[in-house]
Amino acid sequence: MLVSGVVIWIGGWTFKLFVLLLAAGLIGEWAKLVFLFAQSAIQRSLWIAAGLIYIGIAVWTLLRLRDQYLAIAIYPVAVVIATDVGAYFAGRTVGGPKIAPRISPSKTWSGLIGGMVLAAIISAISTEWIVLDDSYQVALMGIFIVVGAILAVCAQAGDFLESWMKRRAGVKDSGTLIPGHGGLLDRMDGLLSVLFVYGTAAYLWRSLA
Repeated sequence: MLVSGVVIWIGGWTFKLFVLLLAAGLIGEWAKLVFLFAQSAIQRSLWIAAGLIYIGIAVWTLLRLRDQYLAIAIYPVAVVIATDVGAYFAGRTVGGPKIAPRISPSKTWSGLIGGMVLAAIISAISTEWIVLDDSYQVALMGIFIVVGAILAVCAQAGDFLESWMKRRAGVKDSGTLIPGHGGLLDRMDGLLSVLFVYGTAAYLWRSLA
């Protein structure tokens, strides 16, 4: 996640090449999981198509955000990192009931709330760099707090989706590309879902406006 933030900051062709290679790796790992759990050609085709749409929209969103403004591109990465950190410390400190123990035994409701709170805080702080007009920063801070909390839920949903796919496939990690940390999907699951929701919502907003 930190590597992604650095490459986003660098921008240019380095960033675009990184994103394309990342997309290829993510699609490859998605396809590998699908072929492990999908039992028919139709199921495999549908899951592969869904993965292409899911990852494609996320990648397209990241490229578009970077073309617009650096702070906007870094924003979803910062929110996902905040979600992971907040969920980890809240889950370890408070513990409590699990959200879906059969899918992801370590995820608790307290962790989700902790992730939402820290993501909302980081989102609120981000208004200083994203909203360039100082007169609107305070007015929009409430919206950013709500958006940060919602994106935290999206990040956790992406984590659950990938965990569910791995359990169906009967594997611990999506890949072995990152020693000790699994594959790209293991590291990027939350960011993928956030970018997918962000990009889809932005497209629908422009279409309805």
